[in-house]
Order: sequence, then C-alpha cells, then structure tokens
Amino acid sequence: QVQLVESGGGSVQAGGSLRLSCRASGNTFSSSCMGWFRQAPGKEREGVAVIDSTGTKIYVDSVKGRFAISKDNAENTLYLQMNSLKPEDTAMYYCAAAPQYGVCSRRRWDYNYWGQGIQVTVSS
Repeated sequence: QVQLVESGGGSVQAGGSLRLSCRASGNTFSSSCMGWFRQAPGKEREGVAVIDSTGTKIYVDSVKGRFAISKDNAENTLYLQMNSLKPEDTAMYYCAAAPQYGVCSRRRWDYNYWGQGIQVTVSS
C-alpha cells in the first residue's frame, strides 16, 4: 500500500510563492506516475502537473512558467514549487500516485492513491 502525506500549504498574497511537498511510503515510488491535482469549491478536480519515473513533466496550460514539479527519489518526496501565485490558484491541492504502465496522464481517474489534500489560498 502507498501512503501520501502533503505539507507546505497555507495562505499567501498574489505574486508570492509556496512549495508543496508530498512524502510517500511504499515501494512503488520510483516506478510510479506522480501528480498534483487541485479542486476549488464547485469545480472539478483538475490535474496540475505530473511527473513520470524518468522525470518527464506535463503541466496544465494555466500554470506553465509559474509552477515546477520535481521529485527526490532518495527521500520518496514529490514537490510542487509555485511562483507568481494568482487568486485563481486557490484550491485544495492533492498529491496522487499510480503505477506507470505507459505515458502518465493528468486525468484523475487514472490515479488510485491519494493524499488527504492541503489548502492553498492566494489573496489579492
């Protein structure tokens, strides 16, 4: 079983930065798709960024140039560096993982392990 625990969320003013961390347990980290998803009230959960076992990264268009996903295999930790934050980035952010059978996706139904979520609030 895989357990995921997020940290690093909080409140920040527009233009500020936050770094989210997701520490994973289990033996599947190195061979998994790992991703960050977010969900704002009344909206669908969307894939923000994913990274595969080789380090290939995919981002949703709205965060390109502002967010960066990375991972530390030795520490079994996934990161999301968020710069130039905007009020529309406000959401509950979730860390997710799934075994990698091919190209990793940004679709939530492809992921079967989830963290509890962590709140990010960006004020104007």
